[in-house]
Amino acid sequence: MLCWGNASYGQLGLGGIDEEIVVEPRKCEFFHGKQVSDVGCGRRHTAFLLEDGTVYTCGCNDLGQLGHEKARKKPGWKPLCVLLNALLAHPLFCKGTMKRPNIAILLSLFFLCMKRNIKTLSDVQIAQVACGYWHSHALSKGEEWFALSTYPEQIDMHIALPSLPRELCSVGGATISVSLVSTTATVSGRRLEDRYFPALLKSLRSQRVIYICCGEDHTAALTKLRGVFTFGAGGYGQLGHNSTNHEINPRKVFELMGNVVTQIACGRQHTLAFTPSSGKMDSFGLGGNGQLGTRSTSNRKSPALVKGPWVVASTENCCVKRIYAGGDQSFAHYCSTNSLQNGDDTRIQDPQRKIYSLNEDLIQKWLNHSQGRLPLDISNEIDLVFSSASCLNGSFLSMSHPDHYSTSSKCSGVDMNMARLLFNKVIQEGHPEIAQQIAASLEKNLIPRLNNSPPDIEALRLYLTLPECPLFTNRNNYVTISIPFAKSVISLKEAPLKVLGNWWSTFESPVFQRLVELYKEVVVYLLQMHKVGIPAVEQRIFTCFLDTSLRLLEILHKVSEKAGHIIQYGKFYIHELDNLIDIRNDYVTWLQRQMYPMGHDGVVTLCKYPFVFDAQAKTTLLQTDAVLQMQMAVDQAQMQNFSSMFLPAVESVNPCLILIVRRENIVGDTMEVLRKSKNVDYKKPLKVIFVGEEAVDAGGVRKEFFLLIMKELLDPKYGMFRYYEESRLIWFSNKTFEDIDLFNLIGVICGLAIYNLTIVELNFPLALYKKLLKKKPTLEDLKELMPDVGRSLQQLLDYTEDDLEETFCLNFTITEENYGATEVLELVPNGENINVNMSNRQDFVSAYVDYVFNTSVAPLFECFYSGFHKVCGGKVLELFQPNELQAMVIGNTNYDWMELEKTTEYKGEYWTDHPTIRLFWEVFHNLPLEKKKQFLLFLTGSDRIPILGMKSLKLVIQPTGGGEHYLPVAHTCFNLLDLPKYTSLEMLREKLLQAIDHNQGFNLA
Repeated sequence: MLCWGNASYGQLGLGGIDEEIVVEPRKCEFFHGKQVSDVGCGRRHTAFLLEDGTVYTCGCNDLGQLGHEKARKKPGWKPLCVLLNALLAHPLFCKGTMKRPNIAILLSLFFLCMKRNIKTLSDVQIAQVACGYWHSHALSKGEEWFALSTYPEQIDMHIALPSLPRELCSVGGATISVSLVSTTATVSGRRLEDRYFPALLKSLRSQRVIYICCGEDHTAALTKLRGVFTFGAGGYGQLGHNSTNHEINPRKVFELMGNVVTQIACGRQHTLAFTPSSGKMDSFGLGGNGQLGTRSTSNRKSPALVKGPWVVASTENCCVKRIYAGGDQSFAHYCSTNSLQNGDDTRIQDPQRKIYSLNEDLIQKWLNHSQGRLPLDISNEIDLVFSSASCLNGSFLSMSHPDHYSTSSKCSGVDMNMARLLFNKVIQEGHPEIAQQIAASLEKNLIPRLNNSPPDIEALRLYLTLPECPLFTNRNNYVTISIPFAKSVISLKEAPLKVLGNWWSTFESPVFQRLVELYKEVVVYLLQMHKVGIPAVEQRIFTCFLDTSLRLLEILHKVSEKAGHIIQYGKFYIHELDNLIDIRNDYVTWLQRQMYPMGHDGVVTLCKYPFVFDAQAKTTLLQTDAVLQMQMAVDQAQMQNFSSMFLPAVESVNPCLILIVRRENIVGDTMEVLRKSKNVDYKKPLKVIFVGEEAVDAGGVRKEFFLLIMKELLDPKYGMFRYYEESRLIWFSNKTFEDIDLFNLIGVICGLAIYNLTIVELNFPLALYKKLLKKKPTLEDLKELMPDVGRSLQQLLDYTEDDLEETFCLNFTITEENYGATEVLELVPNGENINVNMSNRQDFVSAYVDYVFNTSVAPLFECFYSGFHKVCGGKVLELFQPNELQAMVIGNTNYDWMELEKTTEYKGEYWTDHPTIRLFWEVFHNLPLEKKKQFLLFLTGSDRIPILGMKSLKLVIQPTGGGEHYLPVAHTCFNLLDLPKYTSLEMLREKLLQAIDHNQGFNLA
């Protein structure tokens, strides 16, 4: 042992020497042949712990701090036998949790327990203890924090830093510094005018701090990347910045850069730093008592070399194992070069001084016990880990890039794969007693104590990892674990919830999908319980549970949307809803709550969470809304007609919207009727009559009307829309000469088609439906409409070389061709003079997309939007996604011809294996795709299928009288096919093709 500094009270353990100060490292002969384990320094006394557990103290004894009756200048041992026996009987050592107990723990724990009768410590496994001038602190293996203080304002760190995984605690005169597992340091002070609640050192968050130590009024931090940072009082140069200024913020000691510093230590007003690779020890700060070891009593404002035998040639070259400092004294525990195995590296923490974390070794220890009742020590350990948010937040830390030292609002520092594997290892069917103990700890201790405003982002990690535990997916734990956990998530304040959302958005699809599936299953479970029957007294609890689960799913849905769909929106569908709730009644209740808010009345409507509805459910909602609106319009018309019988001034009205049109002037006739109609008329049931044709409109005539009028309106001869050859899609033409009212008419027609549940052919990109739902089109939409332009813009965004301007030669303009003329338009003011470069290329792409979909067509789309919302302006539209609305308007092309055959019904003497029916399907399945689509058009009025798929067409085939010379006849209103009893394959094929090639017109013959 080498020692130097203030020896006036014998605190160096050198015995009765004449000097009061030792200005260079001197060997302490007392410890020759003894194996020192640890050293603790007070201001005027020192304690030494040997490997065999014996404790020695020396120095000032004015307060009895030596455990001796008198002061000693040589370490004394015998009076401490009682102390040692008492301490070694503590459970901390009986249970073997620390093979090398820290002397500070021994002494501080003794005085801590003597000062106050803290009975709780008798069963606590202590990991660390630290003492300052007026306060003592102890950290348990289970992350409990114990504190004693002369001052009432000294904080309880467990309350101030709940849930945070603390790795190291250091105490100075009036200061506490705490290092978290991912290196966030927090500091608090004694006095109210300073800090007596922890303050986050944001400037150190990215520095990967792994060790901290405190002096009287200054703090030093060592990082994983070998840097030393100091802050606090600098009046004696103890910060090492070549000045005596105080530093409010952590500042790097630049003169130590380039050195691989592995140990630091702080005395009262001085600091030590050791670099083993060069065998160099530096010191700086107060030197009046020789504590710097520079053979001088001068203060040093920057790192100075300690003059020890590891530097100067000596017959006894030595290697430093560990350095210590405290008060005005310094120590270096050394051994010869031959006997040294590994010097201590404070960057690598002693696992015995760390809090518990869930790892393979600990889990294997639990699993190794014989099956049956858990031993008490294992049961306590499991409870300790799963009752402590701090222990779980310090588990499953990522060691790959980016590792947990990079924890930020964008990076959780968690290895989700490790979490899943370890949770699945500890929860096994063969060890139900372990699962039961974990479930009890989560239910009773952990989840109820989660804070809605965590002190730091590291306290949020368990919100990511816990759902990976198999206990969450067990239906028996939904009410006790899964739902209370969801309540904790949705109760988080805005800032931590935003961070959690950022972390979720980095999940891989399968991981995110598991979380979504978990709470979808919870919702289904609750609805099944409700369907079976819930007592009235439990109804309010059920409502709370259901609302909690749906709100968490809503948060996850928003996260997925914002991140560009981590999973497809269809993955949020709960397909069982149609069988578990009355969707129509739920929609009516939701509408009532929209119109007449009643506060929290204990009713949960699933329409508030539309993302859980699949296509079938949303179609039901749309049908319900249409029926309600139509019924209201009919009722209003009937009331007006009733009034007109008694009040001549009141005109009678038709309860239906009647369109009488000629095929050759379908657009003009329709515009004339719609211009005369009021908005309320659009809500009435639609009936279409073609002049000169006998037909009852039960749906088929209406289908053909929409087909013909949209084909006419979208004809290029009008110039209202521009056709894009590559994508075969259309978009508004900003250079049309047609009446702008025509766009209003197209909007009305589209709205009427949806309202009357009729598919129309409308070859617009998805951007149209986004705009109808007030969502912004993106570059992906431009790629759909103009693939070549979209690809070019993506290449611009992906370009990584420095010569972007020279390569692309772009400015903020767009070139358009209209009727053979080329026109250059500016995307932003003065755009022609703004070149596109690396810094503004995203702005250019955004401006380009905005011009195509918004700016250039604003007045035209406004008319279209206005017409559309005259018919479909109800609340039901808010429930749809753009893709779903598109499928409602134009159907889809997910053809499944075998499904069509499978779901077809037969009437009369026809049945599945009737010879004519077998011939029909043989002919049909051999038709090319275009002819099959023509058959759909002939039979249903559209060659696309509804959003619900082929099964919703419900094709019906019935026999008809007459011979084989008759053609098949389609009743498009009912998807009914009259099929003569053909006996030959050739005849059936010939007649069927004739029928589908001449599919226009209606008659009742």
